[in-house]
Parts: sequence; structure tokens; C-alpha cells
Amino acid sequence: MLHAPGAAPLSVPASEPGAWATAMNNLGIVPMGLNGGPLVTEPLCLPRFDPGLGLLTPLNPLLGLGLVHSPGSGPGPEIPVVKEIIHCNSCTLFPQNPSEKPPAPPSTRERPPGCRTVFVGGLPENATEEIIREVFDPCGEITAIRKSKKNFCHIRFSEEFMVDKAMYLSGYRMRIGSSTDKKDSGKIHVDFAQARDDLYEWECKQRLFAREQRHRVRVHEELLRPPSPPPIVHYTEHEAALLAETLKDDHKFGDATAVLFTWLDRGDVNRRNANHFYSMIQSTNSHVRQLMMDKAQHEEELERAKEIFKNALLAILNQCK
Repeated sequence: MLHAPGAAPLSVPASEPGAWATAMNNLGIVPMGLNGGPLVTEPLCLPRFDPGLGLLTPLNPLLGLGLVHSPGSGPGPEIPVVKEIIHCNSCTLFPQNPSEKPPAPPSTRERPPGCRTVFVGGLPENATEEIIREVFDPCGEITAIRKSKKNFCHIRFSEEFMVDKAMYLSGYRMRIGSSTDKKDSGKIHVDFAQARDDLYEWECKQRLFAREQRHRVRVHEELLRPPSPPPIVHYTEHEAALLAETLKDDHKFGDATAVLFTWLDRGDVNRRNANHFYSMIQSTNSHVRQLMMDKAQHEEELERAKEIFKNALLAILNQCK
């Protein structure tokens, strides 16, 4: 039989562990095992427990440190997560009593971009850097601790997500050893800190990402761009002499005329080289006239071939009649 203040007695069969744990959860009582430990890591988080099967679903290993929230199973009012006591070698962290009315949460500043540093206030006066490192080491790799004489410090982590883990320790009451001295206890408050090193490294990463993005865009544009024509050489007397010889080559005549037209468009003609250009233009004209004559000759040969083919075909058809 279970009795709750102001409630009627509740009978639960001892042979049904699932119903037993559910009933104790509904009364706000932590189910205890034979060894005195809790059966459920989060007694108020019913989605973790299946009363029909009496089995526990897999739990996140960080839940034991109170560093992560327990996800809900669906829509409905959020059930507050009860943090556990954290035992360290040199100190103990006590969460707020869940039966007490929670105080107003302390205000936190807006998270700076690339934040990897946290402010930790409310430390005990006798807290040393070794004790602080022992408390926050489970959150992630610590790169630097700057401790002040006024019961606060700044802790810098190697990654940004470690700051989120450290924020869950805010509100814990820290007690060094088993001492009851006021200098050995304090309620810690964790908040985002604005550090120039964090901002500088974040800006460096943003510039690196921007450069990589521009490089990817440029490579993509170059793949889609049509190939550019070969560059045209600049006019010199030596290049002009070579071009004059190239114009006489039937296989390179087209490329040579393109170079000649480019020089003319650039305005490379002057009094000193006018004779060179005149000879090249004359050579080009002669070659074009020769091409026109060859074309006319081939067309005439084509017509004769058509006539011969026509006469031969008519002769074959006449023989087939």
C-alpha cells in the first residue's frame, strides 16, 4: 500500500514492476533498486520508461552528468528535467531541490559568434584552478583557464559545442570536500563570454569558407565557359616576315588571315611598315583569287561529271527497254 498526502491509499501489485514504477513516478517518488540506487535515471521523465514492458529505453550517457536534456515523446507540456548530484574527487555539485520553487533563471547574454569561452561566477573562495578544471573537464577539452581573485573565472574550450555542455552546470551549488565553511561553497553561474580570440578565429573561418566558395564558383564557371581562341601575337617585323610566308601555305592560310585582320584592327599600320602590310594584303588577295578560280574549275568539272553520269544512266535505261 502507498499513501500520499491528501490522497487515498493506492494498492499496486508487487509482481508488476512496470506498474509499481509508474505509480511511484506519479507520486513524485524515485523508484529504488535493491542496492539503493534509482531504477530510472530521470524519475520524472516517463517517456524513458515503458510501464507495459517494465523495460528502460536506451539512455544518453550524458544524462548521468545532467549535461543534456531528455527529449519528450510527443506534444504536450514539457516535464522539467531533474539534474543529479555530480561527485568529483575534490568537490561535489548539488542541483537545486526539485521540491522547492525554482528561482527566476539568471539572464544570459547573447551568444557571440564563434563563442568558445564561458564566464563562470559564484565560485567558492577556496576554489583552485585544478578544482575548476576537474569540474568542467567532462564538458570537453579545456585550452585555457583565466581565474580572478573575485570568485569568477573564464574557461576557453577547443570546440564551440562544448560551451553548450558547460552551460548546463549553471545553477549548481559547488561544495569543496565535505567542508561547511562559507569559503568552500558557492552557487556557480555559467554564461557566454566575449573573447577577441574567439571572434578572430571565427572571422578567419568565415573568410576561409568564403574563399572556398568563391573558388568552387570560379571552377564551375570555367567548366561551363567555352574555350577561348588562341592569343594573337603582337606585330613585329620578324612576325610580319613569318606571317608573309604563312600566307602562302594552303593549310595555314585561314589562321594567317585572322592574324593579319587583327593587326589591321589594332592600328599597327604606319608609314614604316606600310609596304609589309601591302605585300601581305596583295599576297592574300592573290591567294583568294586563286581559290575563286579553283572553285570555278571544280564546279565546272562537277557539271561535266553530272552530264557524263546523266548520259551513262540514259544509255543503261535505253538498253533495259
